[in-house]
Amino acid sequence: MLTESLGRPVDLADIGMESANSDHTVGLGFPREQQHALAEATSYWSALNRRDFLATAPFAVAAFSEPVTRWLISPTEPVARLNGRTTVERAHIEELRQAADAARAWDSRFGGAAWKSQSLTEYLYERVTPLLRATYTERDGRDLFSVTAEMARLAGWTAFDAGQHQTAQRHYIQALRLAKAAGDVHLGSYVLTTMAMQALMRGFPSQAIDMAQGAFERVPGADPRVLGFAKLIEARAHARAGDARSASAALATAERLEQQGAAEGAGERAWIEFFNRQRIVTDATEIFRDLGRPKSTFAWHALGSMPGDAFARSRGIRLSVLATAHAQQGDWEAGLALGRESLRLFTRLQTVRGGDYIKIFAGSLHPWRHEKPVAAYLAEAKTLTSRRAG
Repeated sequence: MLTESLGRPVDLADIGMESANSDHTVGLGFPREQQHALAEATSYWSALNRRDFLATAPFAVAAFSEPVTRWLISPTEPVARLNGRTTVERAHIEELRQAADAARAWDSRFGGAAWKSQSLTEYLYERVTPLLRATYTERDGRDLFSVTAEMARLAGWTAFDAGQHQTAQRHYIQALRLAKAAGDVHLGSYVLTTMAMQALMRGFPSQAIDMAQGAFERVPGADPRVLGFAKLIEARAHARAGDARSASAALATAERLEQQGAAEGAGERAWIEFFNRQRIVTDATEIFRDLGRPKSTFAWHALGSMPGDAFARSRGIRLSVLATAHAQQGDWEAGLALGRESLRLFTRLQTVRGGDYIKIFAGSLHPWRHEKPVAAYLAEAKTLTSRRAG
């Protein structure tokens, strides 16, 4: 095979056959062999970098089936060493980690559609691809695959926030495969949970429940914060499905695991530090909004402070959830005040995902749609969501 002869991954662009791997399939592969997996990832990043990927390709929840199954069967594997022209050093790993940290902070503050968040894809192709083709020890190879998986997941998250769901789906699949190559079950479970969250937000709660449960059950010895996040997303999926009992049980487990993680103290996994009491509170408000229990939504909100400027998107989301809860109680005026504040934030932020929350709140205002203030808000909200969707 050409890959074996050259001693490095070879993607389709290297042999002039990029177009053979159509826009509809590139990035969806989850190869069994590690070198083929690296070639799949770099081929996808190449297509994105050269704008060859068809942005209108649809999100398909069924495309998660093979990657999820293969990861669940075997979430780890040995590192297949290559003989590249350069050598991966610890400085390279540290650079990638700092780049991931910076991208994570930027996304939280300014949204996934911001130019710096979107530049992750270029970074993966231009900076990370050569390192995947280099020479590395087993330790450095695992660390390289792990931080690359983290960056691919981040690229998926920013694409998801920007409304590019088909792009995000492929990034997540590649991130899960790279986590397997790294032998990092903690990160693999986290990526799978993020995939479950995308399935949930795209309207597939049943599949999301299966994926979140798989992320939890497959690696029982994982970081309790990782397992807690899986249970939290499972709880949200149960709520979307209207199963209050299962949602409450999963939420209680998530709380227990968060407390366990907090007791153990901060670890080496910076990417899961967001999972804290504040995150539990934020998601719990959404769970009970979806269950149509506004009193519980307000009770959970009272347990945690409103997210600050560093988490502007989260603040906008919380405001929208509270606005919907007020409308569920019949108090459209109080809901509208919070909804307007949320809308102002989402207008400033570069996030398409905020539109989903706007639409939910707008739907809750339907009984009062003829009230002049409500009608004005609905018109403004429709203008924003239509512009972002386009």
